[in-house]
Amino acid sequence: MNRVSPQICVLAILTVVICSACLGQGNAVQLTVKADQPGAKISPTMYGIFFEDINFGADGGLYAELVKNRSFEFPNAMMAWSEVKQGSAVGCSVQTLDQDPFNAASPHYVRIQAGAAGYGILNEGFAGMGVRKDENYLFSAFGRDASGRTAVRAELVSSNGQVLAQATLKGFDAKWAKKTATLRPSATEAKAQLRIVLDSPGTVDLDMLSLFPKKTWKNRPNGLRADLVQWLADLKPGFFRFPGGCIVEGRYLSTRYQWKNTIGDPEDRKLIINRWNDEFKHRPAPDYFQTFGLGFYEYFLLCEDIGAEPMPILNCGMACQFNSKELVPLEELQPYIQDALDLIEFANGPVTSEWGAKRAKMGHPKPFNLKYLGVGNEQWGPQYIERYIPFVKALKEKYPEVQLIGATGSDPQIFPNGPAEVKFLQEKLQELKADIIDEHFYRKPEWFFDSAGHYDNYPRTGSKVFVGEYAAQSVGVASPNNRNNLNCALSEAAFLTGLERNADLVTMSCYAPLFGHEERWQWRPDLIWFDNLQSYASVNYYVQQLFSLHRGDVVLPVEIAGQEPPTSRQPGLYVTSSRDDKSNEIILKVVNSAPHATTATLKIEGRRPIQGTATVLAGEKLTDENTLAEPKKLIPVKNPIKGVGPSFDYTFKPYSLTVLRLKTRNQS
Repeated sequence: MNRVSPQICVLAILTVVICSACLGQGNAVQLTVKADQPGAKISPTMYGIFFEDINFGADGGLYAELVKNRSFEFPNAMMAWSEVKQGSAVGCSVQTLDQDPFNAASPHYVRIQAGAAGYGILNEGFAGMGVRKDENYLFSAFGRDASGRTAVRAELVSSNGQVLAQATLKGFDAKWAKKTATLRPSATEAKAQLRIVLDSPGTVDLDMLSLFPKKTWKNRPNGLRADLVQWLADLKPGFFRFPGGCIVEGRYLSTRYQWKNTIGDPEDRKLIINRWNDEFKHRPAPDYFQTFGLGFYEYFLLCEDIGAEPMPILNCGMACQFNSKELVPLEELQPYIQDALDLIEFANGPVTSEWGAKRAKMGHPKPFNLKYLGVGNEQWGPQYIERYIPFVKALKEKYPEVQLIGATGSDPQIFPNGPAEVKFLQEKLQELKADIIDEHFYRKPEWFFDSAGHYDNYPRTGSKVFVGEYAAQSVGVASPNNRNNLNCALSEAAFLTGLERNADLVTMSCYAPLFGHEERWQWRPDLIWFDNLQSYASVNYYVQQLFSLHRGDVVLPVEIAGQEPPTSRQPGLYVTSSRDDKSNEIILKVVNSAPHATTATLKIEGRRPIQGTATVLAGEKLTDENTLAEPKKLIPVKNPIKGVGPSFDYTFKPYSLTVLRLKTRNQS
């Protein structure tokens, strides 16, 4: 039997669970908050975000590039491109070549030979290109023209062929050179395309054809889509896990994520196939690749921008065990370890170091202050432990201050050997005194409701817990029919009350996946949804946001007057309480999973409440969800509370998450 500390026994009462059957009989409910008996500190990293390039989350999503296959490096070099014929096509041709390229890392380019003006190529974008009226879009291309006479015209065209904007690039000569122009659409269009034609007969070589909105996040070149970043910033995340996920592992080691290939000039970053390319037969994506335009430098900048601690996850010499199960022999593991050491130097090293100098050259001489690093993603078995040990030894010898995260694989329900596999890893990592242990949960909402006390009896061995991926699955894991509905969101909120009350053990958590393109997704549910022009937050997003924005500094005990715990089949209230020392406020987060309103008497001991607010996220039906058509159907609403005092009544709406913030003063 696991020993539980006396402190944990006290903290175990912090998540309140109330029997709806009792409530239905009219029994009085009383919640007593012990404001003068603070428990565990709540980590600033308790609620964070996780990004993986799935659902066209990077290229076609967060990364603002609008051109797909911009450097002709897809295995089918002309994928996403088509021939444009205007008038006679006699003497016209399009070829992809690799002789004498401008860039050896991306050697392919296109040669357009036009026998007449108006001949060229058309790019389809990522399910089209979203452009807005009267906003500026920056077009660029590397090109050469031995004659020096041929002009290249770039046009944004609508889905029905209307020219929305055009600009001309001139002055190419026999040497590769980059030219730029600005396109300003005359109308908003979700399905625009980019047309590149020659203004006169001639032959031109072109490569790295690119189109970015000028209004990226912070207006950065090679930037990120501003509305999607804003959703992340509004979460005020404590950390940012990146780049995955199974992306880290790769289906094969040759397609694993290698961070060194994602820094430097964007045109020097070598493209690879995305491992979600054809993983799901229900949503194949043969055109899904990674350009790494959003690479590790951009990732570190983004963490800095939104105030999140960076948390890179690196390959530990193992490909995805759900796929190839490819392993690096232990005697060949050193290059993988060195990659991890070099990443820490890239993030934290002085400008005089090799990798610190590379960071400075990219524009950031100041270190990024990396504090966390994950060793592998969803790995399992003795083969993982065998590789984890030398990783940790090498990293701790050089960077003892960096907290290392060990993996316990995927959700026990989908593990090849089930819960026993997770138990083996947990015990081994605890034995090895791992800093942090990563656990993942993809379950039905019923499990999340029933597991608010999941961590109550966990061993307190010194290792902290990171719930690195979680999301309620309305139908089943990886089902294309999963929904981001209210039932799933409330079940996650119930689960989060248990994480917060066990804040001495659980220090980090994040939902997964982060983004989903409305037309190009492979996996659902997802936290944030978008198309080419719009984006919206799921109700699950607002649950996480309410927990993150109302985290508090320390957990406070809550006593319940004679109530039984609810379950998924016996709904009721789930409660956790904390104290914000800066604002001198008591915070209660209360989930009402019942189909009826519940009135409770709230009693605050040790502090005197003088005023308060209630922020409520609620819906009429558990199947309710936000959509592009109704993006704000389920959003939090904030109002003042009337009658606040040392003891007062409050009615919690059915199917709701409520955050009460009570301004207090010390009792005299």
